[in-house]
Amino acid sequence: MTIAQGDTLPDATLVKMGADGPEAVALANHAKGKKVVIFAVPGAFTPTCHSAHVPSFIRTKDQFAAKGVDEIICVSVNDPFVMKAWGEATGATEAGITMLGDAESAFTKAIGMDFDAPPAGLIARSKRYAMLVEDGKVTKLHVEESPGVCEVSGGEALLAEL
Repeated sequence: MTIAQGDTLPDATLVKMGADGPEAVALANHAKGKKVVIFAVPGAFTPTCHSAHVPSFIRTKDQFAAKGVDEIICVSVNDPFVMKAWGEATGATEAGITMLGDAESAFTKAIGMDFDAPPAGLIARSKRYAMLVEDGKVTKLHVEESPGVCEVSGGEALLAEL
């Protein structure tokens, strides 16, 4: 089943790099009592993700904060070491965007956003989407039809709905 507006985030553990190495993040618990934006990409360092999707949230981060968003989270089916390096390379970390790895694709599969594209070397990856989550409940959801485009899931498109 694919997650939809009105659904509650499932229990899933993602991983981020902390000061002492990888740290588990129970996403549903992490989102409780907060207003967060979660956006997902097919893969760190891939062309559209790197040049369009992450930069769109860096550009709009302050505008989201002005609308009461507590945190912007980027999720990718990558390990936390890759997510740390990617956050540094894009400026996302410096901008205050939380980079979370879904290395086992557990969260991505739990919300029905997984896909495979073997010719591109992408297996068990995430569809491109952005959602607004308020106290653990999805209130806005924008899913791209194709993983190679960033139109409805970009920062500006989601911000326009708030």
